[in-house]
Amino acid sequence: MPVARHRPAPIAATPMAFARAIAAAYRQHGRGPAQALALAQITPAQLARSDARITSRQMEILSAAAMQELDDEGLGAFGRKLPWGSYGMLARASLTAPDLGVALKRWCRHHALLTGDIALSLSVSGASACVAIEEVRPLPPELRELSLAFVLRNIHGLACWYVDSRIPLQATRFPFPAPPHADAYVHMFPGAMQFGAATAAIVFDARYLALPLRRDEKALAQMLQRALSITVLQYRRDRLLVPQVRQALAAHPERAHSAGALASLLNVSARTLHRQLKDEGASLQQLKDEVRMEKSRELLWRTAKPLKQVAAAVGFRNEKSFARAFRQWTGVSPGEFRRSA
Repeated sequence: MPVARHRPAPIAATPMAFARAIAAAYRQHGRGPAQALALAQITPAQLARSDARITSRQMEILSAAAMQELDDEGLGAFGRKLPWGSYGMLARASLTAPDLGVALKRWCRHHALLTGDIALSLSVSGASACVAIEEVRPLPPELRELSLAFVLRNIHGLACWYVDSRIPLQATRFPFPAPPHADAYVHMFPGAMQFGAATAAIVFDARYLALPLRRDEKALAQMLQRALSITVLQYRRDRLLVPQVRQALAAHPERAHSAGALASLLNVSARTLHRQLKDEGASLQQLKDEVRMEKSRELLWRTAKPLKQVAAAVGFRNEKSFARAFRQWTGVSPGEFRRSA
């Protein structure tokens, strides 16, 4: 007799506070949420529980039903309705952009055509990119948290979708105190979280902005058939390879001698490794030199290890080849650098 296999139950991580905010949006429009709640299988008793959670699928069903029934993708947060299809229009308007940076700038600029209640902007500071929300006019208190979370998840999810890549967040900020369900935010915005900030924003590695868009009109039509989940659905692959290579070289210097060995560590072919690094404006040799230089400088400055041990620690076969490379990198010998540090 075959053994029945039970699928694990979906994780209920989305706070019920978001469902109550959608119910408030219905009241703001002079309507009741009973039909949408029934579709999402949320009972009135569950809705009333402040500590309750629902699954991302329930939230997706509820929000999609509300946006269509109210004909408002802003769910009552803005001074005027955002008719159903508004965010799809923004996504379509950015689809022809040459890279993610241009696409996000277009998305932020075009969002201002939908509503003047908030203003979105993309900025770059050093190695980090930031998408921030300025609240031009006060948002309704009962809808503010949901609205800011939705807009940031929307733009982060769309960015990941555009380039078919997992884009890790360096930081997420919200301009309100940590809510009772603050622990749920890790499912929406993995990474460092700050409440009580000046503005709502997400921060990520600016190098993602240079990645080309990998989607077409057909893929967009399929994507728009479902509402964006408020809970993060991680992409299996991160298409930005440079930081992965840096990390692998630093953690496994013994693999640096062979592109094939390093590629196997990253689960790609050597050919793909070289091609993707070239697409990102880097080379394997360049990254090897940078990682080796950083580590060797640190060892020379912070430890008293003999040069032979330093050379081995950064992946050189002998002290002589290490000294020659170090002089090329810095203009001085390892001994001179240590004495001047």
